[in-house]
Amino acid sequence: MNVSVKKLTLLSMLIALSVVGRITFTFIPNVQPTTSIIVIVSLFLGPFYGFVLAAFSAILSNLVMGMGLWTIGQIVAWGIIGVVSGMLGNYREKIPFAVLTAYSVFCGFLFGFVISLPTYLFTGKFFAYYLAGLPFDVSHAIGNGLFFIILYPVLRLLLLKTLTTIK
Repeated sequence: MNVSVKKLTLLSMLIALSVVGRITFTFIPNVQPTTSIIVIVSLFLGPFYGFVLAAFSAILSNLVMGMGLWTIGQIVAWGIIGVVSGMLGNYREKIPFAVLTAYSVFCGFLFGFVISLPTYLFTGKFFAYYLAGLPFDVSHAIGNGLFFIILYPVLRLLLLKTLTTIK
């Protein structure tokens, strides 16, 4: 694994973008660019950087928005999304933009599902809790699709240009 100062600097800037984006959109429940940013960055930088971006985005944004046990769930959920997206990165040029957008929408539902899983450990009931949160997951998924459509072209160019100068 090639971890350079330039890549860490790039990752730090992307974490800042993710955190500021999440905090900026707090007025719309579950609509924020964090998941889409994690998907896009992971596609270009790989699973390791995707997980690091996910973990730091959750921790740093929750320092402002409120830290709690849910932070662990967010790290796990976004971490899974980052790792899976990073593994898809080898095929990103072969996957149509519409399919990547649909994947980003799916990640909104995946995030909500993973966040809901620990409820079963505490209450023994999962489906009632998950179904109650489904409208928020729909908001998250729709937001992911919109943010992905807006951010992918811009971040793709930025990441391709930056990665060619870093190597």
